Amino acid sequence: MIPLRSSEPHYTPARVNLLIILVNVLVFLYELSLGNGYRLNYFIAQYGIVPAHLSLVSIFTSMFIHGGFLHIAGNMWFLWIFGRGIEDLLGHGKFLVFYLACGVAAALTQVLVNPSTTIPTVGASGAIAGVMGAYLIKFPRARIVTLVVIIVFLTTVDIPAAFLLLYWFAIQFFNGVGSIGYSQASSGDVAFFAHVGGFLAGMGLILIMPTQQRARRWY
Repeated sequence: MIPLRSSEPHYTPARVNLLIILVNVLVFLYELSLGNGYRLNYFIAQYGIVPAHLSLVSIFTSMFIHGGFLHIAGNMWFLWIFGRGIEDLLGHGKFLVFYLACGVAAALTQVLVNPSTTIPTVGASGAIAGVMGAYLIKFPRARIVTLVVIIVFLTTVDIPAAFLLLYWFAIQFFNGVGSIGYSQASSGDVAFFAHVGGFLAGMGLILIMPTQQRARRWY
């Protein structure tokens, strides 16, 4: 299932969402310029999260590194779909703090689950999972127009945000539990517990962070 748009209106320009997307795209273009050899591997090892050699800087830099076109495209699309409503609710500055905090929580969750691995973890998925967790709390009744595959046909279905997001979280959680005892590489290169940690952090943070009154003008 691929979300296409939400029925929840937003009332201010999504400046921070756009900035985050731009930074991610620029970093990915830089990755492409490194080729597929030693230089790229060194860059990922230096700026991705390596739990066995954890550094504070890498917790933040890892959020802006991606492993391929599908990785960055999927992450940025989910950020765009769900991030605009949360940025509209928090305001630009607080949304940036929220996003980074969710990314940190996601990274630390993955480190706690697999603290000795030397395999780098990269991607914005954990931070974006936090945005999705916040969306579940604040806009559970929003309708998400979703692309689904029925046998060999493509169609769109309006799905309640609560159902879609809880379904996504359940997949991450059970895949994460199933991957315990295996290396990240052998579990499909997906840091499932980073998604779980980010999602739960987003749910908690949105409950304690002050929100602003949403304007009436629609953008």
